[in-house]
Amino acid sequence: MSDINSNIITKDYLVTQEQFELEYDSKTDMLITKPVPKNLENYYDPNNYISHSDNGSSLLEKIYQAVKKYTLKKKIQLIDKQNTNEKYLLDIGSGTGEFLNVAKNKNWKTVGVELNDSARKKAVDKKLDIYKSLEDLNNQKFDIITLWHVLEHLPDLENQIKKINSLLRENGTLIIAVPNYKSYDAQYYKEYWAAYDTPRHIWHFSQQAIKNIFSKEKLIVTETLPMYFDSYYVSILSEKYKNGSSNYLKAFYHGLLSNLKAKTTGEYSSLIYVLKKQ
Repeated sequence: MSDINSNIITKDYLVTQEQFELEYDSKTDMLITKPVPKNLENYYDPNNYISHSDNGSSLLEKIYQAVKKYTLKKKIQLIDKQNTNEKYLLDIGSGTGEFLNVAKNKNWKTVGVELNDSARKKAVDKKLDIYKSLEDLNNQKFDIITLWHVLEHLPDLENQIKKINSLLRENGTLIIAVPNYKSYDAQYYKEYWAAYDTPRHIWHFSQQAIKNIFSKEKLIVTETLPMYFDSYYVSILSEKYKNGSSNYLKAFYHGLLSNLKAKTTGEYSSLIYVLKKQ
């Protein structure tokens, strides 16, 4: 951060317009949303929350859905690269199940967890095996566990990580994608940066933060990969939050600039972390 000692005041631009504080935690190198509402489910409006939708009516939604098709292929390529025994895959925060559906068609044995009732129903309608919570899994073991932009949403982070680790087989792989608050677009848009997405995003990670919190469970980062499209999508939303309208040209410029700067710094808007048990 440009000023590590000053907290950021941002707000819920999506649903309530309430203000929240991002407090820096020096032990982990994370930003933490304060306060966290007790009724978080009320902040996930299915009419506004794009990851719980299969539709593409607006221009932004059409862009999102088109990019999602491309990134789904990349996700499958990534899990196919990992050494697995029986191809058991758990996707936490599986949304409407599109990733699991593609993986299932590629001969993966898939299980998903999705808290949101509306999104879970859409996934079940795709004939997918979807549960409401990790506790419903009865300590099954998986070769690969994925969390695509989900870790930042999970309450009680430390215990959640312990639970996730307990579901991972020896020599298993954990794959996590999260926003990176040290990216250029985060620094440029500041409190308007859409990937803060308070209060739905409770935790805000740096590369060091990921290493810090997972090393306690002896999960070690073996690979870090960029998510190039995120800087453009996040910049489009950030422009809207900052200026009241989506300036696509300006957003594209700052999204591109973020990726170009990250070629040197490694600080992309979002990053995928591949972790292995030590």
